[in-house]
Amino acid sequence: MGAVTERAPKQDRSRATRQRILEAAVACLAEHGWSGSTVAVVCTRAGVSRGAAQHHFRTREELFTAAIAHVAEQWLTAVRERARALPREGPDRTYAVVDMLVAVHTGPLFRAALHLWVAAGEEEALRPRVTALESRIGREAHRLAVDVLGADEGRPGVRETVQGILDMARGLGLANLLSDDSARRGRIVRQWSRMLDAELRATAQG
Repeated sequence: MGAVTERAPKQDRSRATRQRILEAAVACLAEHGWSGSTVAVVCTRAGVSRGAAQHHFRTREELFTAAIAHVAEQWLTAVRERARALPREGPDRTYAVVDMLVAVHTGPLFRAALHLWVAAGEEEALRPRVTALESRIGREAHRLAVDVLGADEGRPGVRETVQGILDMARGLGLANLLSDDSARRGRIVRQWSRMLDAELRATAQG
């Protein structure tokens, strides 16, 4: 019994260390980009030894793709929780959903992911991991958007409309990288939410 009791705290510490490393990796990517985000820099930020990092992640590529996947899962969970507090229906709900989807594309997760995506274009060892990760996150984000909008993808044009909103959110995230684009972004989000609400209502009635 004592061995089991001792093992549990050790596993808890291991999980906590792993999470610190992942969160430090995302923060480093967002702030320093791929070239400035070495394993040593991440370890310093996380307050762990290099050996501790290598215990959890064998390579730099494994570390950073795992970091983005970890934070993306946290974001998906948080959005699902936030969705419960949104207006139940009507244009106010549509606006709130679009605003929520755009918000994640202007935050540190998107900035970190973008650095990883760009690096994958140059780093052969990184590309397969990032391609698979981007595909999975894209599918999950699309499924989440459909769920919170209550959209019926069985109707013509609805899937493309929802995907268009996600593509628009990504474009707004890119526009925000070099300067504060919040004023223009707010007007665009309002207009897109009106268009999306009208489209969803039209397909529901048709």
